Amino acid sequence: MGDRLKLRLIPLAIAVAAGLAVGGGVAVLYGMIAKPVHAPPAALAKLRLEDKPIAVPAVAFSDAAGARHMLAEFKGHYVLLNLWATWCAPCVRELPALARLAGADPGLKIVAVNVGRSSVADTASFLAAHQAKALTVYVDSNVALERAFGAYGLPLSVLIDPKGEEVARAVGPAEWDAPEAIAYFKSLPKEE
Repeated sequence: MGDRLKLRLIPLAIAVAAGLAVGGGVAVLYGMIAKPVHAPPAALAKLRLEDKPIAVPAVAFSDAAGARHMLAEFKGHYVLLNLWATWCAPCVRELPALARLAGADPGLKIVAVNVGRSSVADTASFLAAHQAKALTVYVDSNVALERAFGAYGLPLSVLIDPKGEEVARAVGPAEWDAPEAIAYFKSLPKEE
């Protein structure tokens, strides 16, 4: 190949390489924007991402003062909804980890709701006795949340994005306070 032809092909090769680099960058950026919730670490192996976000049911639950709350109140934040009961041994074991996660990432809202038949006072005492008094007392004694989220076993944890949509769920306990789990939740965008 002649030197003149080689000189003509160099700008073309540079243009093609630049186009591929830009295209690849756009694809990566689009993927990050389109799905801000990325695969969880091994400590959160039970946390399964949904194929597409799911609308969260409009179900009320109560706080320690008896005030009714809806998950929609937490829009604008990632929420980890945890359904648990005092009689559920795996639930009880993970409560302290949820409390530590709440303290480690204030941008993540932990909404741990006792779906058993315990009173508000009993729930508050139970959380304090199990190193989880950092969690806000929430109860749902009529198990509306269990039915609405199709919880066939406890604990059930649902990750809700700032738009108020379910993006992942975990059936069974998880290592919520493992260093890589805390890093995972901190890596989620705080605003969407």
